[in-house]
Amino acid sequence: MARPKRPTARRSNPTDRNDVRLYTLEVFLLSGPIAEKFVEKNPVVSRTIQIRGDQTLEDLHNAIFDAFGRFDHHMYEFQFGEGPMDPKAPRYSLPEAFEADMSEEDPPAGRVDRTRIDSLGLEVGRSFGYWFDFGDDWWHQIDVEAIEDEVPVGKFPKVTKRVGKSPPQYLEEDD
Repeated sequence: MARPKRPTARRSNPTDRNDVRLYTLEVFLLSGPIAEKFVEKNPVVSRTIQIRGDQTLEDLHNAIFDAFGRFDHHMYEFQFGEGPMDPKAPRYSLPEAFEADMSEEDPPAGRVDRTRIDSLGLEVGRSFGYWFDFGDDWWHQIDVEAIEDEVPVGKFPKVTKRVGKSPPQYLEEDD
């Protein structure tokens, strides 16, 4: 089976900020091991994250991981199908999973550490999925809210808005 082509970079010089775009993404928590009491108090849990187009899906994962107050690392992937949880979606996985899954009937489209945000062809209004911890199944929907041609000076990715509290990564036994 032929290996899928890696996305190509838009820029030749990673220090040239003139052709880097800024993406504003709203990350909604859809499901996971969350107590009903928590959901009652936090019916919507989302984080708005700004990320440069020259940054990778791995950078986006790290921003989401921190924004939701997680501490224990697990496998994850991004899915670009007909919304989150689309089993036929092109998916981007960790390097070790990418290599292991290349023999599958439906191999990953790319690696999170090599896939730049600009290479994904995102448009405002597009949604895609993020699946964290394949055992506990934390599912997120990521909506592209804005794409700007100019990036202000500063550190990215960064959280610009928080809605709701972050649920604990693991349910307490007494919940």
